[in-house]
Amino acid sequence: MSLVHPCLINSPVQSFKVNAFHNGKFVEITESDLKGKWSVMVFMPAAFTFNCPTEVEDAADLYAEFQKAGAEIYIVTTDTHFAHKVWHETSPAVGKARFPLIGDPTHQLTRAFGVHIEDEGLALRGTFVINPEGVIKTLEVHDNAIARDMSETLRKLRAAQYVAANPGQVCPAKWQEGAETIAPSLDLVGKI
Repeated sequence: MSLVHPCLINSPVQSFKVNAFHNGKFVEITESDLKGKWSVMVFMPAAFTFNCPTEVEDAADLYAEFQKAGAEIYIVTTDTHFAHKVWHETSPAVGKARFPLIGDPTHQLTRAFGVHIEDEGLALRGTFVINPEGVIKTLEVHDNAIARDMSETLRKLRAAQYVAANPGQVCPAKWQEGAETIAPSLDLVGKI
């Protein structure tokens, strides 16, 4: 049986309401919290695994850079916010997190973002950069055995911010903040 997976690029984030553990408190998060700033939604299979804490720690180590870029990080697993509290308290890597750890036990978010694994009840490793209007600008989804490098997510965030602020420009491969961009034109076709 083949599945049709619609691309979510340039689609608005669907309405949602979930609970999270954030800086010692339980908080409610909705799609409205994503509005007015850049957001990075990072889906992981589950709390208390061996690979997910490495990604949370990587995000925590780069969190100041994401904040400088005006972005909030949201980690999402299919566990509850209660589990995330204990995960934060017991894992030295996860304990570094100062961003919301969202519980999605009803799979509302994993299904809306197309990363739900139906036969496991878990999420694939999906990363989504969302603009201040609540529109998905980048997405990456891959096998759960492959952890992500959050510095690449930060690079993609900065590129999305650059092209949003500079219409008519594109960021070439390996573009870094401050590097040259390209203004597409007929004269460049076949010359690069």
